[in-house]
Amino acid sequence: MSKSSLPKLQFLLLATIFIWIKTYIVYKTSFDIKIESWMQEFILFINPLSFLLLVLGLSLFMKEKRRNIFIIVASFLTSGILFANVVFYRFFNDFITIPVLLQTKNMADLGSSFTELFKFSDLLLFADVVILLAIFFLKPSFIKVQSVTKKERRYYYLIAMAVFFFNLGLAEAERPQLLTRTFDREMLIKNIGTYNYHLYDIALQSKSSAQRALADSSSFVDIENYLNANQKKPNEELFNIANGKNIIVVSLESTQSFVINETVNGQEITPYLNDFIEESYYFDNFYHQTAQGKTSDSEFLLDNSLYPLGRGAVFFTHGSNEFTATPEIIKDYGYYSSVLHANNKSFWNRDVMYDSLGYDYFFDLASYDVTEENSVGWGLKDKEFFEQSVDLMKTQPQPFYSKLITLTNHFPFELDEEDKMIDELTTRSRTLNRYIPTVRYQDEAFKAFIEKLKAEGLYEDSILVVYGDHYGISENHNVAMGEFLGKEITSFESTQLQKVPLIIHIPGVTDKDPEVFSKVSGQIDLKPTILHMLGISTKNDVHFGSDLFSEQKLSFTVLRDGSFITEDYVYTKNTCYDKATGLEIEESKCEPYKEKAAQELDYSDQIVYGDLLRFYNGTSYKQVDTEVKE
Repeated sequence: MSKSSLPKLQFLLLATIFIWIKTYIVYKTSFDIKIESWMQEFILFINPLSFLLLVLGLSLFMKEKRRNIFIIVASFLTSGILFANVVFYRFFNDFITIPVLLQTKNMADLGSSFTELFKFSDLLLFADVVILLAIFFLKPSFIKVQSVTKKERRYYYLIAMAVFFFNLGLAEAERPQLLTRTFDREMLIKNIGTYNYHLYDIALQSKSSAQRALADSSSFVDIENYLNANQKKPNEELFNIANGKNIIVVSLESTQSFVINETVNGQEITPYLNDFIEESYYFDNFYHQTAQGKTSDSEFLLDNSLYPLGRGAVFFTHGSNEFTATPEIIKDYGYYSSVLHANNKSFWNRDVMYDSLGYDYFFDLASYDVTEENSVGWGLKDKEFFEQSVDLMKTQPQPFYSKLITLTNHFPFELDEEDKMIDELTTRSRTLNRYIPTVRYQDEAFKAFIEKLKAEGLYEDSILVVYGDHYGISENHNVAMGEFLGKEITSFESTQLQKVPLIIHIPGVTDKDPEVFSKVSGQIDLKPTILHMLGISTKNDVHFGSDLFSEQKLSFTVLRDGSFITEDYVYTKNTCYDKATGLEIEESKCEPYKEKAAQELDYSDQIVYGDLLRFYNGTSYKQVDTEVKE
């Protein structure tokens, strides 16, 4: 593009600069966006530019008289988007999304509070529009309106696209697989910008809406037949054992089973969990089944007994779906439900999803006393989290179903020196080395949690379900894992490392008669297990899991990537392994299970993408006091 072209673009470039700088100022003054490096600051600064160049550049395809009018209208609309986010953020500490707009309760709350939220200084967000209008009407000599050639438009859009891919490249380098691995709205806006984020949000919603629109009630017939054919009778002794008791579910962040009963330099990594297992029901062949949604996927599995999506997170992409989740079911039996998690409520779209799941209350970051002194890494330390959570649980009506989500044992596994109770490893993986002390700290925090439950009188009236949410050490660290475990980490071993601990503790029962259950199982089995312990029949419930205590339960579980594990075989990466030896065997051994694994994933996807549970009228939950009635 030549110098002679610039005068033709003065009005366009002036509008672009106005909105660009204004957006950056809003980022710094109206949003609490955490910046951790100069690169993140630079990305935040440039991220509005590509959108503005591309959208305002559409004016170059218009007649001279209409070009500046389009630029003014576009400036007004983008200012309106910015204004709406600023006002919305003041109330919800969050950014506007399409699912949130569909939450009428949220929008009603915002509307009723608008007079309190609005500040006259917000009008400054439209100051550039006023300036552009003044220029448009006064027509100063330095602003020229001339026709633009095709060559000039072409060069302009080459530059605009270059800026876009430069921004996206930096963002991907700073946060790999940004658009598929993270659904934290703050992270997206920090990297791709407010305006691009809203386009991304619209694209996701449009895709979901199209799939949902094509679905009808007939889509559920085959799925219902499959689920009915796979019903398993619950264990008669344990059915209804938790009736009237509180259910406390603890999600142990990034905790894998390999740390259980493992030592470093003669010191146990999880001494308290090891002892706790000795007075509990422990499942030593229990697998996480999460995908890109990580912790949110494990929550989805827990409460719905449906598989997460292979790409993206259900919490984010289908947060407004109809579900038949555990919190909604147990509400009819007098249970109060809550989630306790000292993190931003918008992370993983939890504020929207928890409403869809039927939770009564979400104790988020605002419910906790969080300071620099009691925080590390991702936020509130686990010891303080557990201590404050017990106080919060005491305020709830009983019986309650409460899910606690820990934070400290989260990548990159940071820990203050005073909290380190075990040495780091000395492998070539800094991540694995640091993982061990944070797991040890989490173990100590859980010990303090149990002690406080006892001191506050909640322990005896509560059943605890404690499980690892997903892996902490990825396959990228297999060499280091091999050093630590003393064996080569093959694809077979890597699949075995997807085991996470599951402990079910029933005071007065498991401490007298603990047991280890070795049937292959997964997080998808948690919902029917919990409901049966509460004495609630799942005969007509939509779920793919089986009661972990059922004698009829198959020793079989499916991972989200299509891998599966049976009593005798492991199938992963298109290879069948003998489970006892870890050696490759003929694929025909695994063939009978491949269809079942694929079918379950496909049926579950159909339910989520089509929002099929909105058509389901056959659900009936029946609580039985003393006997199983299936």
